[in-house]
Amino acid sequence: MILNGSNIIGFSDSRQSGESFYAVNPKTGQQLNTAHVQATISEVNTAAELAESAFQSYRKLSGMKKAKFLETIAEEIENLGDSLIEICMQETALPEARLKGERGRTVGQLRLFAQLLQEGSWVDARIDFANPNRQPVPRPDTRQMQIALGPVGVFGASNFPLAFSVAGGDTASALAAGCTVVVKGHPAHPGTSELVGRAINQAVKKCNLPEGVFSLVQGPSIAVGQAIVRHSLIKAIGFTGSYRGGKALFDEANKRDEPIPVYAEMGSTNPVFILPEKLKQETPAIAQGLKNSIQLGVGQFCTNPGLTIVDGSETAKEFEQLLSKEVEDLVSATMLTSGIQSAYESGLQKFKDKTTVSSLSQGKKGDDETQGVPELLAVKGKDFLADSELEKEVFGPSTLLVQTEDDKELLQIAKNLEGHLTATVYGTENDLKANEELLAVLERKVGRLLINGYPTGVEVCHSMVHGGPFPATSDSRMTSVGTAAITRFTRPICYQNYPEFLLPEELKTDNPLKISRIINGERQ
Repeated sequence: MILNGSNIIGFSDSRQSGESFYAVNPKTGQQLNTAHVQATISEVNTAAELAESAFQSYRKLSGMKKAKFLETIAEEIENLGDSLIEICMQETALPEARLKGERGRTVGQLRLFAQLLQEGSWVDARIDFANPNRQPVPRPDTRQMQIALGPVGVFGASNFPLAFSVAGGDTASALAAGCTVVVKGHPAHPGTSELVGRAINQAVKKCNLPEGVFSLVQGPSIAVGQAIVRHSLIKAIGFTGSYRGGKALFDEANKRDEPIPVYAEMGSTNPVFILPEKLKQETPAIAQGLKNSIQLGVGQFCTNPGLTIVDGSETAKEFEQLLSKEVEDLVSATMLTSGIQSAYESGLQKFKDKTTVSSLSQGKKGDDETQGVPELLAVKGKDFLADSELEKEVFGPSTLLVQTEDDKELLQIAKNLEGHLTATVYGTENDLKANEELLAVLERKVGRLLINGYPTGVEVCHSMVHGGPFPATSDSRMTSVGTAAITRFTRPICYQNYPEFLLPEELKTDNPLKISRIINGERQ
């Protein structure tokens, strides 16, 4: 499949603006050859109008037909073969093995949503049959299920060019819900976005679906993203990225005459609490594991452990020395863009400019300008509590070691935390029993609470929650990973006294889909 740099508006290649932009290889700093065209507001409008038109019929498709569509998208992505991996490596400098794994995750989650649709009970069907003899008034026949919201705008992420991008979890869950999708590709990897976008459109055609089920607009202009959020036909937004970007989209959506939900995953520092008995038993192993988690993906995961909280014991001091040596032995690696690398360095410098923060160790710096150097910083617990800025995310391969004086200070740090995607507690059974209040506090602070395991790496499954209280996300009730992500793009509807022939299959009395439902208050 050959790149032509066009926007994909329904079934058409569109190049209205003539304003070109280019991807840059972050490892070499060289501009890639393909001239990609900045989308116009007119193209966004056309994409939204096509999405609304296609939604009228797409939303009514059976779960089996939508499942076949998702499976076909997965097949078409796989059919891209090495060409997808090669262009993605050029645009991101991510290694081949990482990208092949991410492609597997991308097609895997498409197939997982297909399985969900085939099973069918995700619609949460509820039926209360009429009771004409009920006193003092008869009860009507009421039936409820989840239905699609409408056309959805999706913003591709910088750090996962496949799994959180054009065919990533937001797109997959929106399509599974019965929504049509307009994607804003991330400008750092437009070629990757175009290839995947064409694969999706090929699946649309193979499945005989209407034009407008999917469109892709590209470009670095903020105006393109704003046009998606502002368009009256767009009914929800999916976003993965920075707090600044997600909050801006959230605010924009709430200025509309009809405000719409923005499901923004906006980053996190993912605190790791290491309790004393566990630390004493496994000091070297915990230091090595934390080092690996800090460096994974050059720290460019939203679940990177940016905060590490320990006590002030002699064991903790030994741990600090071991971790410092582990970090010193790390070698820097190329970050996704020069902008991300620059933001990482400035974020670290802002911390180091504080008199309360010390740099304990740094990794080895390579030759590339866009490489992120691993770094271990430290601060006393009382100083951390006095400075809320120290909780902010520094997106890259570092962690801030917070040294507490006692259990009371450790607990106060947990209580003062903002919302995060994850929190980790390392502890023995004795540690955990002695810190049940800590666990209870952390339940209110995060979307995923881990025991004795680092947060980097998010399993794509039915039970996963990749979300958390603000400011980690714009809505703590959401997850952007796992099958529960589908409910971001649905709403409940109740049918009262509907004739049987008009009811959706999911709500017909004889249950033709054989799905689990709640009937008169009982699960059947």
